[in-house]
Amino acid sequence: MKCVTRTTFSLIFAIAASSAVFLVASSLLAQPGPREDAAQKLSASAIQVERTDPPEGLVIPEDFRVSTYENVILQLEKTKKFQHVYRSGDRTAANVSDLVILRLIPQAFKEGSQKKREVSTVSGSTRIKVKVQFTTRDGRVLLEKDLEGKVRFYGENLRATYDFSKKVAAVVNDSF
Repeated sequence: MKCVTRTTFSLIFAIAASSAVFLVASSLLAQPGPREDAAQKLSASAIQVERTDPPEGLVIPEDFRVSTYENVILQLEKTKKFQHVYRSGDRTAANVSDLVILRLIPQAFKEGSQKKREVSTVSGSTRIKVKVQFTTRDGRVLLEKDLEGKVRFYGENLRATYDFSKKVAAVVNDSF
């Protein structure tokens, strides 16, 4: 009987010790360390927003493309991180020495249905996925992220472009 008790005690002790080691290790891994991107804040006095055509085979209605572009410009101006926000093709941007170029590269698009969203919370969502690329004038990539705008419950389909532009503004606030 003593042998069984000693074996049981040893087993319980081994399990408890390994659990303690696991908890300590996982808490050390979960602690946030210094963020890489926080130490490397970008700076620029101006930004130029460039639209790019979607890849072949990806059809995005023009109203979504225009709405995305206009909402991004509006949200960039609201961040107040840049003295000037230039549109694509603006010639006055050529004189800016520390200009950052933001390219909006469409990746995916799913047009939903406002009526389906209002009736059911499961279907009808609209999603637009765009790669945002912050580059220098010579094409060197400073920052690149895939962002997604969506409208799932209530609102017009174009609301997905507003959601996307708010995410772009959040990236700018975090990175500049």
